[in-house]
Amino acid sequence: MRRLLTLLSCCLLSACFTGGKRGGDSPLAIYDFGTAPASLLATPRKQPLALEVRAPLWFDSQGIDYRLAYVDVARLREYARARWAGPPAQMIQQRLMQQLDYSMAGQGQTPCVLRVEITEFSQVFVSPESSKGVLQGRAVLLDRARRQVAELGLRIEKPAASQDARGGVAALSATVEQLAADLLAWEQDQGASACSS
Repeated sequence: MRRLLTLLSCCLLSACFTGGKRGGDSPLAIYDFGTAPASLLATPRKQPLALEVRAPLWFDSQGIDYRLAYVDVARLREYARARWAGPPAQMIQQRLMQQLDYSMAGQGQTPCVLRVEITEFSQVFVSPESSKGVLQGRAVLLDRARRQVAELGLRIEKPAASQDARGGVAALSATVEQLAADLLAWEQDQGASACSS
């Protein structure tokens, strides 16, 4: 009987300890890119331009990815207690539409489609004390017949202020803001002329 009481007491103490530990864990942090900044367009578009953002299948999750380049740059890791509010490709598309007044591809007739293909969107640690947000891919302008008329290679890096999910999110959000500015400059430089023909 004494053994049974001892075993029961141990089980109860173990349950209390485990429950307390779980209750002490930090809650899951959900991130997006913050409130939408003002449109980057000085004047409204004369012709609508459709946007399509594509990403590899493994981007179709809400995990916030990072790489330890100083250990194994080929290994993609994910923060355990932090998540994006939605899949990154969808969030990037929404932000670009807000800032550059693009329309959704496939919803109406537009003279051109801007396709943004994202191949990397992660926080890269170059050392335990230093990391950066990295966005890589390409932008392709397609005409009415969906033929490629222009292409822009993308590699945007922004330093992270802190070496954690919060710092990574801020750096990655900054890469998306830079992407919007770069796309507008590219569009005004060669994209618009290629599209108007």
